[in-house]
Amino acid sequence: MNAMEISRTGLDVEWRRMEIIAQNIANMNTSRTASGDPFTPLRLVSGPDRTFAESLVEARREQVEMQPAGVRVYGVEREDGGVRRVYEPGHPHADPEGFVSYPDISHAREMTLMIETARAYEANLVAMSSARQMYSSALQLGRPA
Repeated sequence: MNAMEISRTGLDVEWRRMEIIAQNIANMNTSRTASGDPFTPLRLVSGPDRTFAESLVEARREQVEMQPAGVRVYGVEREDGGVRRVYEPGHPHADPEGFVSYPDISHAREMTLMIETARAYEANLVAMSSARQMYSSALQLGRPA
């Protein structure tokens, strides 16, 4: 896997993470979903495409140098963050005591994760651009002056 492909896998994972964060922020005041429960925040689980040991075994089997792999999404998990009960007796989803249950999503935490994800996305873009420039420079070396 070359440098541009590795950066592309990083871009794909960070984009998906950004979508999950946006979904959490959009639903932080959702008191009831189709199932009747408050929205449950989600987290993206990602990691290396293959482990170091798997890469080593493959390199030995193929009789080639060990090639780095990118990253991938393993899945999306529900995060048990609890609920935030707010006294709103006039709300249609209020319980008999007048409380409405909202997901306990921290806006500050989600925004922090969003900034972190944006930085990782930008870093992958810079790495991809650098790889493209190196490939372009390598092509120029072979041309007559």
